[in-house]
This record gives sequence, C-alpha cells and structure tokens, in this order.
Amino acid sequence: MWRRPAPLSLPGCWGALLLVCASLTPSLLPRGGVVQGVVSGISAATGYGIGVLFAAVWRAFADRGPRPPRHWAWRVLLVSAAVLGAVFFVLGRQWQGLLRELMGMPAEPLWRALLAPLVAVVVFAALLAVARAVRAAARALSRLMSRWVGPSAARALGALGVAAVALLLVTGTAVDGLLAAADRAFALEDDTTADGVQRPDSALRSGGPGSLVAWDDLGREGRTFVAEGPTATEIRAFSGTVAEEPIRAYAGMAAADDAETRARAAVDDLERAGGFSRARLLVATTTGRGWLDAGTMAAFEYIAGGDSAIVAMQYSYVPSGLSYLVDQTRARAAGRGLFDAVYERWSTLPPEGRPELYVFGESLGSFGAEAAFSGEHDLRNRVAGALFVGPPNFNALHTEFREDRHPGSREVEPVYRDGRTVRFSNEVSVGAPPAGVPWTGPRVLILQHPSDPITWWSPSLLLSRPDWLEEDPGRDVLDEMVWIPFVSFWQVTLDMPFAVDVPEGHGHRYSQESVDAWALLLRPAGWTPADADRLRALIR
Repeated sequence: MWRRPAPLSLPGCWGALLLVCASLTPSLLPRGGVVQGVVSGISAATGYGIGVLFAAVWRAFADRGPRPPRHWAWRVLLVSAAVLGAVFFVLGRQWQGLLRELMGMPAEPLWRALLAPLVAVVVFAALLAVARAVRAAARALSRLMSRWVGPSAARALGALGVAAVALLLVTGTAVDGLLAAADRAFALEDDTTADGVQRPDSALRSGGPGSLVAWDDLGREGRTFVAEGPTATEIRAFSGTVAEEPIRAYAGMAAADDAETRARAAVDDLERAGGFSRARLLVATTTGRGWLDAGTMAAFEYIAGGDSAIVAMQYSYVPSGLSYLVDQTRARAAGRGLFDAVYERWSTLPPEGRPELYVFGESLGSFGAEAAFSGEHDLRNRVAGALFVGPPNFNALHTEFREDRHPGSREVEPVYRDGRTVRFSNEVSVGAPPAGVPWTGPRVLILQHPSDPITWWSPSLLLSRPDWLEEDPGRDVLDEMVWIPFVSFWQVTLDMPFAVDVPEGHGHRYSQESVDAWALLLRPAGWTPADADRLRALIR
C-alpha cells in the first residue's frame, strides 16, 4: 500500500536554506551549474539534518513533543527562500565569473548555471530518502530488540546496530570490494597500448633490446613512458652541446607480484642499461596506474643534457583519483621500496663514481616518494635534490614542514627552517622563498598552488578552519572564499575531480612549472630565462 511521505520539518528547511546560500560562496576552483547543484544539494541535506537535530534538542529541553508549524511560518520560509535564493544566486554568478577571470577561463553560459537548482533538488531528495530509509531500518531493529529489552535500550541498540553496519560498509567491506573490482576492471585496460606508442629499439629503455623487463610486463603507462621522451638529437638541438641518450627504466605490475620484487626488477634493468654511470639519476614515484607527467620527465632530461637516468615502477591498476582515496598503502610501499632498492645499489659505488641522486613525486606519487625519508635531515643526507609536486594534505613530511613553518609565513607558501634545505613555491617562475637567502647543499622543492584542492582537502575542513583560510589568500584564490562548517568541506571535495580542468599554473596543473623547478634543483651552468621559455615551448 502506498504511504504518503512524511512531511518536511520547518526547522530542517531553515537549516537547508541557510547552508544552500552558503554553498554558493566561492571555493578554490570555478564550478559549473551541475557541480554547484551537487554541492548545494549536499549542503541542503546537511543543513536539514542540523535543523532537525536542533529542534529535537530544543524540544528535549522544553520537555514537550513536536507541534505542527503555523501556516504563516511556511509562508515566511517560502518568501525568505525566494529572496535569499535569488540574491545568493546572483552573487554566486558574480563570484564564479571573477574566479574564471582570475584563472583565464571563459565565462559559463547562463543556462548551465540554471541547472544548479534542479540538480540541488534531486540530490537533496535522494539524500533525504536515504536518511529516512536508515531511520526506518533503525526503528525496525528497535522494534525487534524490544521483544527482549526495554524501550530505551531497544532504541539505542537499533541505532547502534544500523550505525555499525553502515560504518563496516564504508570503511571495510565496501572499500575492499570497490578496490578489488576496480583492480580487475582496469587490469584489462593495462594490457592495452596507447595509440602511436611503439616498442623502443634502444637498449637504454626497459622493454627494448636486452631489457630484463619484457615489453608486455610494463603496463599501459609504462610502455608510454619508455617509448617517449627526448632523443639525444633533440637535446643537442636545444642545448647546442654534446648530449647523450637518456635512460628510462620501468617495471609494471606484471613484472612481479609484490612491490619489493618489482622494485628490484626495475633497478636491475636500470643497472643493465648503465643508469648508475650517468651524472644524474632520478627515482620517480608514479601515480595511480603508473602515470608520470611526460613534460616533467622530459624537462629533467633536457636540463640534465641527456646524461641522466629515470627509474620508476607501477603499483596499482586503478587511476590516481581512486588510488588517492583507497590505495595509499600501495603507494607508500612502492615509493619506499623503489628508493631503498636504488639507494642500496647506489651506496656500494665509490663516492666519486656515483650519480647525483634525485627523487620525484607528483600528487599521490609525492606521498609514496616521501615515505622513504624520515625528515629534512634524512633527505639532505641521502639525495642531491627532491621535487614534490601538488602533494596531498595527508603527506607526513609535507604536513610536518607546513605546520612547523616560520611564524609570519603563510601556509600556502611556508618558510621552513629559513629555507636551508626545504622550500615551497606556489609560483616557481619567480623563485622559492625566502628570497635573498643562500640555498646551499641538497635542495628539496615543494610546488603547491593556492587553488589546488588535492593539496588543501582534508576531513578537518568539516569542523575546523584551516590556516590557509585564516591568512591572506593565495594569488589565485578570491578574497570572498571563507570557511563555513560542513559547506567548505563539500566545496573542496567537489573541486577535486576537476583539479586538472583549469589552465596551467592553477589547480593541479604543474607541467610547465617543472622547467623552472628542475632548473632550481639541477642548477645548470649558464641557464637563462630565455632557455626556460624555449624549453616550456618544447614540452608543451
């Protein structure tokens, strides 16, 4: 039999209205109408729940049951919703326009922005239905338990039982099942090869003649990595000097069942190709299914004059967006295992015959790359340089360096220990502060944009204001962005899937900045801004 849906709560609707208005404030990246609708729908559901909870607490203190609201109270709500909704929709359009202009993006058509209310209603209704289904399940379990225990205990056990099942699904069974299903699905794609990618005919590449790692064992991204990159001729044309052919070694998931054995396979092939006899050796931790930014890798090889070697390995079949959420353990094991395998072999060489050792990681790759080191001194003692790009907020060393920054420096570009080893930059073309302070010895450079949601997202955004929203905003963040409980969390969360859908120099786009970054770390003789411009044009 069809049942009439339960009526809406007036306090809940007021809470929904207030948080919907708050959700229209700007966040890190421009939002389209559909994304804005999702943010507003989630905010409405959150506000509705807060309003219902507040009303229940108020009734408990007043020791009375719920009363039906008067008709005029609903009319006041509807008028307020119309006025506030219109005002904040116009303000939201203005803020989104300013943010797009700041990042050099075209304006969004009005019709797309008008999708936001429709999407918001759908999302709100869906979340409300889920919440009511959970409540119904808890009540059903309470009625069952009331056969053996008292009413109060039955209600408590019903709520706890449903909460325990939900928690188990979210943190355990569901996540494990999702990862296993994703692994199976993306493993099939890993067997394919990108269009235009051909097996290298150079013995200096994994998968090529004499390689210890078979072409079929490199994985899709590994095959792309070893097949691409500048040749000695291209490097010579850029530098005007004699250049060598760069070495690229790689091991895919199919090369070995565990990270430690896979790392040894990559290092064995690196040694076979002569990687330890080059002037510079880069240990690169991949993201997700083994991806490395082509421009960043090419920039390292161009600036090194081709007298270089890069070694990397795959640790997952799933894309970096999913790996970011559920695959952090494998990233850590891969980053630590690969560097340890390289360092073990490297440290047996005579000091005068060792290559300069560098490490690199972008996004989740920076999380894995960091895992091989315990802190600033460990980095300084074991590498000549390190480049960490767009690091997630949960990176241990990144967090340590940010939180222990010099008083007065901002979280978006902190100064750590006077910049003696570790430096941050959100616009590396103008340098890495502190300006004018010597940067001798090994250099660790961390690139992070003020508008990069990968770097600034954290569960703590739900209930606490981060320093970067208390301090003066970064160069590509609006002054109007403020921290709002619950809302800011969902705004930045929904920014993340679109972190690379913005122009270079914003969000999670760093390829062009790798030129200036590697120039700072490698310190090539006679390097000029004109050289940087030419190289950026080459890798674009």
